[in-house]
Parts: sequence; structure tokens; C-alpha cells
Amino acid sequence: MKSPSTSDGKIAKDKPVPTVVQNVQSTSTKSSPARGSKTTKNKPTASVNQTVVAKPPSTSDVKNSKDKPATNAVQTPLSTPAKATTVSGKLRFPFPTECSQELLNGALQSGEVDIYPQGKEGHAVRVYCDMETDGGGWTVFQRRMNGKTDFYRTWSEYSAGFGNLSEEFWLGTVGNKHLLLSYLLRVDMRSGNDTAYAHYANFSIDTEERHYTLTVSGYTGTAGDSMKYHNGRPFSSRDKDPDPLGLHCARAYMGGWWYKNCYKTNLNGLYGINSNNQGIVWIDWKGKDSSIPFTEMKFRPSRFSPATHG
Repeated sequence: MKSPSTSDGKIAKDKPVPTVVQNVQSTSTKSSPARGSKTTKNKPTASVNQTVVAKPPSTSDVKNSKDKPATNAVQTPLSTPAKATTVSGKLRFPFPTECSQELLNGALQSGEVDIYPQGKEGHAVRVYCDMETDGGGWTVFQRRMNGKTDFYRTWSEYSAGFGNLSEEFWLGTVGNKHLLLSYLLRVDMRSGNDTAYAHYANFSIDTEERHYTLTVSGYTGTAGDSMKYHNGRPFSSRDKDPDPLGLHCARAYMGGWWYKNCYKTNLNGLYGINSNNQGIVWIDWKGKDSSIPFTEMKFRPSRFSPATHG
């Protein structure tokens, strides 16, 4: 996979970069090396100024949409899960809490790894790290690519996480507890030969008690600042709308998201649906009637400097 730079916004086209927890399936198993030993890993346009407002969509295009997407995904080769090889030396982070620490441990290629949300020996969460895009060290928490995974889910399912590491998924809160701190957010998107990215300097998600309220600001990129509209909004799912402003947006647009009234971007909508505003949408890039075939959302610590890894 070609590593893009922040300046051109291009994203890697040769392989996906997923991450998942708890209810997410992994296509491989990984033998855990002794923590404390250094490891190496093998690789396994125009902006639209509009908002999708709260009005009930037609249901004519929704039937069977989960089983028969209206469009085909961008098919990309699946990456080979990383295999850890123990070598002499001491790990900088014996129990990494996210992918940037794994990168600092010397893992320079993207792949599946185990992280330790508590930063100590104990329960590990299997995730996928993007070690190549914009300096690497990204923990990916959302991915759409082929429509095989249903994103019209309940609150508890979004909290737990779902999907498959090698395809589509949503990272649950088990591996996301540290997002109470300020992180960087990067969103990579691809539609045909067109690519775009959005980078946010300030990103955090609050606790479940506070309905996973989103904080996001400091945009740069090529996709347009569609996330700004959702800043300060609680998460909503098909069975829970903590702060309704009228229409139950998660039901109307068929996916959990930080809706307002209702959205300027919705990356958890119906795959391949180009009507009724129910698709995977980033309005400032492709408008409201173009469902984006490939998306990834990923985070990295604000303090992380790619130049310091290795």
C-alpha cells in the first residue's frame, strides 16, 4: 500500500486498515510474544453547502438494502494479518494501549495487533493498526467497503463493537476508553478513482453516561468540514435517541451516528444507497445523493510525532 501524505490527502488503495473489538471477528490468530520483547511484523469535487434535514425518507429503496447493496464496493486486496516475531531487546511499551505505542515499539507495517486498554497485563483487545498513512500509528475504529456488515444496530451493539477485522466493522468502547482524552481524527474516503481526507486536530468521545458525545474541531484536508455540524452532539442508534430534535434520525437514515437535525455526514448509513439521503454520505465532498464506497475513521494521540517513531 502506498503511504499518502497529509498534503495530498490520498489514501492507501491496496489494502484496508481495520480495527475491531469484542463482537468483531478476526480472520486469523496471533501467538502472543512475551511482552517486553521487541517485535517486528509482516504485512499481512466541489463542496456542497447543504444539510440533510430531519424529514422522513421514503422506504421504497430500503427493502433488502442490507443484503443487496445498490452499488458494488471498491474491492481492495485484504492485508495479511501481522505476525509477531520475538527478537532481543526491550519494548518501549510492553502493554500498548493503542496503535501509536505499537508503532513506537517498532511495528512499522500495518496489521492486526493486541492492545491493552488498561496499559497493563490482562484483557487484550484485537485491533488493526494503520502504520503507513500520514506517518502511521492510527487505530482504525470504522470501516466501510462492501456492504456485508449491517450498521443499522442497537445502542448495545455499537457499544460492544461489531463486524470483521478484514472487512467492515465498528470499534466498540472496550478498546476506546482513552478517547476521553484529546486525539487526532483522520477520515479517509474513496469513490472510484477519487480520494479525499479530513483531518481534525481535536477529537474526543465522552462516556456512555454522557451518550458518547462528540467533540471535533481543527479541520484540515480535501474533503470539506462536514463533521463540524456534528460537534457537541450525542450518539444515536436505532433504539436510543438521547437528544431528539424532532425526527429520530438514526431510524430515518438507518445507522448509528452523532446526528443533529439530521446530518452533513453519515458514514454509518446504508451501503450503496444513492436515494432518500440514506447512503454513506459526506456532503461537502460528494453531496447528499452519492453513497461513498470506501471509508475509514481512525485516531492517534495529539502529542504523537511520526518523526519520533522507530
